[in-house]
Amino acid sequence: HSANHTLFNVCFLDYSHGQKFLKRRRNAGILPSLEDLLFYTVAEGQEKIPAHKFLTALKATGLRTGDPRLKECMETLKETLKNTSDGVTLDRHLFKKCVQSNIVLLTQAFRKKFVIPDFQSFTSHIDELYESARDLSGGQVADYIPQLAKFSPDLWAVSLCTVDGQRHTVGDTKVPFCLQSCVKPLKYAVAVHDHGTEYVHSFIGKEPSGLRFNKLFLNEDGEPLKFFSSPTRVMNFLKMMAGNEYVGFSNATFQSERESGDRNFAIGYYLKEKKCFPEGTDMTSVLDFYFQLCSIEVTCESASVMAATLANGGICPITGERVLSPEAVRNTLSLMHSCGMYDFSGQFAFHVGLPAKSGVSGGILLVVPNVMGIMCWSPPLDKLGNSVRGIQFCTDLVELFNFHNYDNLRHFAKKHDPRREGGDQRVKSVINLLFAAYTGDVSALRRFALSSMDMEQRDYDSRTALHVAAAEGKLCYHSFHIYEKKKKVMFILYRWGNTPMDEAVHFGHHDVVTILQQYQNNYSPPAGADEKESAEQSIDSLL
Repeated sequence: HSANHTLFNVCFLDYSHGQKFLKRRRNAGILPSLEDLLFYTVAEGQEKIPAHKFLTALKATGLRTGDPRLKECMETLKETLKNTSDGVTLDRHLFKKCVQSNIVLLTQAFRKKFVIPDFQSFTSHIDELYESARDLSGGQVADYIPQLAKFSPDLWAVSLCTVDGQRHTVGDTKVPFCLQSCVKPLKYAVAVHDHGTEYVHSFIGKEPSGLRFNKLFLNEDGEPLKFFSSPTRVMNFLKMMAGNEYVGFSNATFQSERESGDRNFAIGYYLKEKKCFPEGTDMTSVLDFYFQLCSIEVTCESASVMAATLANGGICPITGERVLSPEAVRNTLSLMHSCGMYDFSGQFAFHVGLPAKSGVSGGILLVVPNVMGIMCWSPPLDKLGNSVRGIQFCTDLVELFNFHNYDNLRHFAKKHDPRREGGDQRVKSVINLLFAAYTGDVSALRRFALSSMDMEQRDYDSRTALHVAAAEGKLCYHSFHIYEKKKKVMFILYRWGNTPMDEAVHFGHHDVVTILQQYQNNYSPPAGADEKESAEQSIDSLL
């Protein structure tokens, strides 16, 4: 009820919040601005907003104060607070000054228009899944690369970023670690973006090998399973994919890999013998580049933005910049789905049903297309080279939420869908209907009526769309005929005993009174209706 109440307030101004100010603006013929709506939603009846209250409410939507899209808002807020008398509160005018540069994004956030509307509820489940996986104690930290063996087996982190830039982290999410094989789909995406699918796949195949990740093997067409590009090019792309968040390099890991990379050198010479490289390729330079890419450092937080860029079709959610082509993203997700989890890929596709890529440093890069990207990191690995805690988290995630690729089939067993706002769906229907009435959106009202929506739906004060339209002066002959199909709506009383006619009279909308009076003179509801008698008495007393 609380969540729905808040959303309702944002849409059409609960009369208990900022009532006098908004009434003056309505009477003066001035519609409230989005900044006014946002102020009175956060202020909850107060004349000033403590800055910390606004920031807390903002974080509850999933947005961060450091979000690049909110840079102007946060800088203005900081500067404004320096010049206020108490340095901590904002009145309506100062608040408007702070938010106006980013009002569209902020309005989306507070109206719960992001992909995960009830973000706090969703992240509470994420925290529970994290705690459940933390209790696992199996697995071994990779030691064939000496530098990796130095990480504590107790490290465990999960970060997520939605396609709207909502962020959540839990655990050791700021500790840098190397991408290792998690970099492979990313460098593949860069290669396809730069050179196209046909050229890239003239050197590599598409089928999972079914063999260990370091196996000396070519398919029957003589195709290797790796492709190489420019080091600078890949590094720049990774930084853009991460929204310019942390992307570093571990030279110690690079040297460690190079010194212990006999198997990779053997594979390289084998590929060279079979003439798998483009003509003129320096195989040792390629191997150095491969070791360098595996040694690129990220944090769980920055890697989750990379995953979210893939989930968002190649556009970074927190910068809005297109980083990868749709073709590159589609190909990358396809290969991640079929062969991203070493020899566990089939099992993972069956049980989790999402594109993912694991690495021997303990990371799992998980993509929920059109929803979010997730990075799990915990160094202890199972026998197939996948993070023990990470596998458990991904499995539990899909058991709870309908993120599996085939959870959307008709008549399938229902799971939680965080993309749908919690609570009674009827309440959402009421909100959409009343907001259309509030703004005078005749096209939307017509669509609702044609879709058999109940035009008599009421809010928590028993107010109908016609009450709202009459009170706001947003009723014309075109829109009235939509309500007219449900004739008794004319005589419905809301909590304080007013009909739509009462509202129009009270707020001085004489053109609306004329429309309603003309209709009422030509129509009488069924005899004996209590609402009719009360309505007529009320109208007589006001007229």
